[in-house]
Amino acid sequence: MKPHAHRGYNGAMSSDDTSARVSIEPIGMAQRAQVIAATQAWVDRAAALLAQPLALPTVLFDLSGGSAGMFRAQGVNCSIRYNPWIFARHFDENLEHTVPHEVAHYVVHMRHPRRRLKPHGPQWQQVMQLFGRPPRVTFDLALDGVPMRRQRRHPYHCGCREHAVSTVRHNRMREGRARYLCRYCSGVLRPVG
Repeated sequence: MKPHAHRGYNGAMSSDDTSARVSIEPIGMAQRAQVIAATQAWVDRAAALLAQPLALPTVLFDLSGGSAGMFRAQGVNCSIRYNPWIFARHFDENLEHTVPHEVAHYVVHMRHPRRRLKPHGPQWQQVMQLFGRPPRVTFDLALDGVPMRRQRRHPYHCGCREHAVSTVRHNRMREGRARYLCRYCSGVLRPVG
């Protein structure tokens, strides 16, 4: 079975980018324990409200980039991944909103394991309402100092112009697994140099 991943609660970079170069430290063991305890509390609350036994999914602190949390299901194995840098930047906000947000995804998956549902569809919104939390998908908090992934671009050309190709597409072409065409001249993209 293919892994199902939901990129969760996303943050937006502040327009005041002056301190973006100052890196913050991820949350430590004590705060991670608080996040795990909060996750367990929301799972227990859902189990009681829905009269359905629910085990704590695996909780990881390995998420990076602009998402604060992510629920992932791979067959019967479920995990909730948290971004320790975003939690460090806005700990209370994430404890209050990101944790129940991701637990709600887990609950929906456990109630409808074989159905492909919209990540923030009515089932998820219903769980958020049961939790007494607004069914928000994103938050608008500064992410200054949070390390962000930056994807490298590779120079390619066709018959009419140069293109900046993502690493994923570059690797697919290099390995012969894909061919990409220019949307303007329909020429095959070839590496520069």
